[in-house]
Amino acid sequence: MLTVVDKPIIQYVVDEAIEAGIEHLVFVTGRNKHVIEDYFDIHFELEQTLKERAKKAEITLLAQQLPKAGTVSFTRQQEPLGLGHAVWCAREIVGDEPFALLLPDMIMKGEKGCMKGMIDLYGQSGGNIIAVEECAPDQAHKYGIVGVGEAIGEGFRITGMVEKPAKGTAPSNFFINGRYILQPEIFKILETQERGAGNEIQLTDGMLKLLKEQDFAGYHFRGTTYDCGAKDGFILANVAYALERADIRPSVEGGFKELLASLR
Repeated sequence: MLTVVDKPIIQYVVDEAIEAGIEHLVFVTGRNKHVIEDYFDIHFELEQTLKERAKKAEITLLAQQLPKAGTVSFTRQQEPLGLGHAVWCAREIVGDEPFALLLPDMIMKGEKGCMKGMIDLYGQSGGNIIAVEECAPDQAHKYGIVGVGEAIGEGFRITGMVEKPAKGTAPSNFFINGRYILQPEIFKILETQERGAGNEIQLTDGMLKLLKEQDFAGYHFRGTTYDCGAKDGFILANVAYALERADIRPSVEGGFKELLASLR
């Protein structure tokens, strides 16, 4: 698993979910992803080593990162058929309840966790919630974009969605950033959803159908999203979080100043 500074990316996402009050975590994994299951298990050997070395702070951190027994489930996406299919694979575990969806490559950094803000908005609006951020209008063709309706709380009603619109045709400059709260009716839609772009079952296509039947709101996240599935996003995330660490900030900051000076 990739780490940002010294913590796995997936742990940042789990921390965001727990901060928001989410009580049960469901991981949809593919082949050879057993390392994720192992990570969220008790590490007897590591704990014993830390105890022998009197690493009290590390032992406490390890305990804090371990979810309570019975609060984590895993299911397998047996075929790589896209995000919509991955969501559908969790249907039996989720059941008939609304659920949050957090894409594991995306780290959100803000004063308040993105999912926490979404759940606050959900309390006002109900329905379905999609987290969005603003981008430069000339960059809107690179993202999934939502249409903007009336304001509500820290967001607005969503009037439509389009995946990577042609230049100059985007309904707004608010892009979908990888966090969702969805109603369970999405599973029925995804079950019969035809394959779309990339010959995959696209979540956006399913949400567009659900939008005809249920309300959607966009939560305007005002922090920063790092796409750790992209090289530049991964590097920027490491820099941002390293600069927040008192133990390494001086050396990291000094090293970057030297590097930038050498490029001039």
